[in-house]
Amino acid sequence: MTRVVIASDSFKGSASSKMIAEYITKGIKRVDNTVEILPFSIADGGEGTVTSLVESLNGEYELVEVKGPYNQNVMARYGVLGESKAIIEMAEASGLPLKSARDSPRVAHTYGTGQLIKAAMDKGIRELFIGLGGSATNDGGAGMAQALGVKFLDQAGQEIGTGLDELKRIHTIDCSQIDSRIKNCRITILSDVTNPLIGNNGATAIFGPQKGIEESEINELDFILERYAKVVEKAMGCHYINVAGAGAAGGLGFGLMAFCRAERASGIDAVLKLLELEKVLTNTDLVITGEGRMDGQSTQGKAPIGVAKLAKKYHLPVIAVVGGRDDEVSKIYEAGIDLIIDIVIRPMLLKEAIENVENLLIEAGETAFRAYKLNENRK
Repeated sequence: MTRVVIASDSFKGSASSKMIAEYITKGIKRVDNTVEILPFSIADGGEGTVTSLVESLNGEYELVEVKGPYNQNVMARYGVLGESKAIIEMAEASGLPLKSARDSPRVAHTYGTGQLIKAAMDKGIRELFIGLGGSATNDGGAGMAQALGVKFLDQAGQEIGTGLDELKRIHTIDCSQIDSRIKNCRITILSDVTNPLIGNNGATAIFGPQKGIEESEINELDFILERYAKVVEKAMGCHYINVAGAGAAGGLGFGLMAFCRAERASGIDAVLKLLELEKVLTNTDLVITGEGRMDGQSTQGKAPIGVAKLAKKYHLPVIAVVGGRDDEVSKIYEAGIDLIIDIVIRPMLLKEAIENVENLLIEAGETAFRAYKLNENRK
């Protein structure tokens, strides 16, 4: 019996990872109803990671009311994976989707993300995975630290508020009331961002504009972030400003490293390890993966390439089913993908493609399996 693993990232705004597996399965069954299908919901540490792991590991969602990045009340969820593990997407509490046109990135903060960490620890969680994609913030993780009990004080010894603008007042740090459970909690950052905290390749310069930071503000705000980070490093006895990934999520990477001793991991690699996908691949014939759009960025830690690299350890054929692709895909093939199948097979508007995604994926699933059978028929 042929065994097929389907492990595709979601098609944003169109189909979830779980839906994609279901539709591709229907297409495969058109060709051979005896095929054994093993579906996995996957993500690369960004949007959809909580859903992916909860679905695949039979976890549970927890809903918590937290402070959003602009002090609004927000209902944010995280996933509990067994008795002692949990997955958090910082964007749930501190993400760009929570930003309105009038909200300033100078006041945005990560306090709500800290509240999610506390809520997870309240549940007895001692191993946390935190996805850092899609942030609205640029506060170096200060808000997160404040939610965990850290106090940032001005020259008069008064506690400052939240947000990047407030950080220019920082003089000293009081960590005496930080949640003591943090030292017994293992935190892993899921991010493929390698930027340092500050400088021309740092959080403010590279990611600030997409959050609403004007070009004329970059130097000023980067200086504030640098001053804050130096005070933190002196107080905590650490050196993370220039570490790869410190600039992820507006510097939340730095904050998690400094205050929580978090470690950074490739998002997709960590997800695949949690799913124990490798165990399944030892007895698999074909792997089908995919994402909404496959392009040059796909080789930079995206889900399909992570799946392909793992599959190639066992010399398995890998087919990627995608919503769209670049003209130049040679680097993707070099990274382990054997065949790319675009579900859009004729000219159509994006709206039409989204409306017909089920049929398009069913047809792509049939095409993928027929392509695999071409080689099988030669044996």
